[in-house]
Amino acid sequence: MSDAIRTESLGKTYPGGTAAVRDVSLSVRSGEIFAFLGPNGAGKTTTISMLTTVLRPTAGRAEIDGFDVVEAPEQVRRVIGLVFQRSTADEVLTGQENLEIAAGLYGLSPGEARPRIREVLADLDLAGVADRRVRDYSGGMRRRLEIAVGIVHAPRTLFLDEPTLGLDPQGRAQFWQMIRGLRARQEMTIFLTTHYLDEADHLADRIAIIDRGTIVTTGTPAQLKDRLGGDGVRVLASRPEAGIVGVLESVPGVVAVEPAARDGSYRVRVAQSASIVPAIVRACDAAGIDLAAISTHPPSLDEVFLNATGREYRDAGESGENGAVRVAPGGR
Repeated sequence: MSDAIRTESLGKTYPGGTAAVRDVSLSVRSGEIFAFLGPNGAGKTTTISMLTTVLRPTAGRAEIDGFDVVEAPEQVRRVIGLVFQRSTADEVLTGQENLEIAAGLYGLSPGEARPRIREVLADLDLAGVADRRVRDYSGGMRRRLEIAVGIVHAPRTLFLDEPTLGLDPQGRAQFWQMIRGLRARQEMTIFLTTHYLDEADHLADRIAIIDRGTIVTTGTPAQLKDRLGGDGVRVLASRPEAGIVGVLESVPGVVAVEPAARDGSYRVRVAQSASIVPAIVRACDAAGIDLAAISTHPPSLDEVFLNATGREYRDAGESGENGAVRVAPGGR
């Protein structure tokens, strides 16, 4: 399978010496859904801006479908679609009119645009509201229209910048289903950034984590979790205990102990959680540490992120869901 996106030692240093991206090398296969994760300021936006020809790299190179982003920017722009996290649709115009303008900007003739617009409207369940002004659209309709505008010219690669930011869980699940369908029907490569780890876990074929401008790990969700090398145990003491880390680390079979700053609990990575839980309880009891809770779980992407970057994903800038909207078909 050929690569839709390939970068080699890609870098961007801004005037003044700030290096936003350093030596980023990655490949995204054609037809793949690829998630790009990282803390705020890690270099996600700068990397996407270079891949979409918005910014010029200062080091390395990047190709989209074989076109160099510096040497052939016009060709790159014709084979990619880009959907921003915030709405860019003209609210005074109808959905149909927004799509006609977008098709024209991408160089489609009216004869080419008409059947393509009908196709994307039907594909994204917008045909029934195509003649309605965008200002009267629901949040879900607007999000689907943004996708329609991004794919009206039938791009080979679609870039999604935090596409489900602000959607409620049901809306995000419906959005995932829509993206999988688009990929299957239109044989499209999808490169997305997201602030939701469950989104990357359930939607992406592969994930890359970037931190401080450098790719720190890449793999399928299963591969990334398997690399942690063991199950997880969450331990919460009834009150703060200064010596609990040492007690936990002394238990045979404990691989690592990491504080979970949000609730005062500790994440204990172990080889086999079922057999070690009683040992942890006994060790804490012997040390006079009263436990409020202890639970086991398989490795998670949050732990992958913590292991790769040294911080929890929520602490790194994960967005909340205030002002959530739904993306259900028909806006219902």
